Amino acid sequence: MDILEVMRIIRSHAKNEAAAEELKDLFENIIDERDSARKELKLLEAAIRNDYESILITELDMDKPGPKIVYVNEGFERMTGYKKEEVIGETPRILQGPKTDRATLNRLRESLIEGKAFFGQTVNYRKDGSEFINQWDIHPLVDENGKITHWVSYQHDITERKRVEQSLVDSKVEMDDFYETSKRTIVDVAEDGSIRFANKSMQELIGYEKEELQKMKFWDIMPEKHGNILKDRFSELWKVDFKTHADYRFIFQHKSGLPVQVEASIQPLVLKTEKVMRTEVSNISLRKKVLKTLYQRNQDFNRIFNTKSDFKYGLSFNDQDQPEFRWISADVKNMTGYSVEECEGHEGWKRLVHPDDQEKATSHLKKVSEGRSMCMEYRIVDKEGNVVPVMDYAKMVDVQTFDIKGAVALVKQPQEED
Repeated sequence: MDILEVMRIIRSHAKNEAAAEELKDLFENIIDERDSARKELKLLEAAIRNDYESILITELDMDKPGPKIVYVNEGFERMTGYKKEEVIGETPRILQGPKTDRATLNRLRESLIEGKAFFGQTVNYRKDGSEFINQWDIHPLVDENGKITHWVSYQHDITERKRVEQSLVDSKVEMDDFYETSKRTIVDVAEDGSIRFANKSMQELIGYEKEELQKMKFWDIMPEKHGNILKDRFSELWKVDFKTHADYRFIFQHKSGLPVQVEASIQPLVLKTEKVMRTEVSNISLRKKVLKTLYQRNQDFNRIFNTKSDFKYGLSFNDQDQPEFRWISADVKNMTGYSVEECEGHEGWKRLVHPDDQEKATSHLKKVSEGRSMCMEYRIVDKEGNVVPVMDYAKMVDVQTFDIKGAVALVKQPQEED
């Protein structure tokens, strides 16, 4: 609406010419401020265009169903296929789907609740259902009093970049395989032995933070004797052995000082700036511990899932991010005295797992939901109130629904006879 149309409306409602002029000045200021705001927004969008083509602004409210979208730019429309009219008033969940990483969303929510900026990426979905990897850079918008009023999310479709990087490792790897790679234990090492990258699983394996590892050499995470041997031979290995895919066994040293024996599958990876040695690690120490436990119980994996003294289960996380049994075998009654019906859902899980062990059991299952088969010992409480030590083995069976399958085996007590 231009100023002439505004004046026509003002004069038709104003009680006199003086009032009309006063209203005219007011509306001119409003229109000027609007036009100025539009120019500033265009400048902002132009400034970030090289890194982020999409802008999305939401309300502050984090309660379900989530913060509502109040603004998207044309870049958002191009990236997602949604028109502004279709998403205003909706929540960003409209972009989520089966492969959207729940752990990333949980970290995002925690950051926003604390009023902190967030940087991350996950699989999102366009209006037509196609997948893309969305990189977010989310910041709070504050008023003149410093109070947060909205969240602004700068977004970038990095699908092709990720696809190209992965194709350098294996040209036949599809996008889903790349998504699964993030769930492996990986460390990238440069020609001088510097650690360029270690994913979360690798950080947990040896107890160092990412920032610590980036200041270390590959041999620094090994016991001194083994590290010195690798250090002396590293240049030779890089020139000869590391040119093609190869498998090795190493001993890492956890930050606490404990040794961790691993198998390492190594292959070259050519990045934009340099070549690195991508090392995918398998924890032999953990594997041996699991096998030892199963041997002491005189059981292998298949027997765990069929023995009447133990029980198996299916589990996932509910909307409150709490573990709940989706199903549980009838054998649970032999060990605990509880019926299947008494053990179902989150309340059933809480009923079985000892209160003091529920936090670590939940953490164990969270790691399993990230795609890692794991074994852990904790305690359950039977219907008579007796505390029963058990060994829990769990693995992911459906990455899209985060469904977990597990088995709980009774840990033999020292006084029991074979």
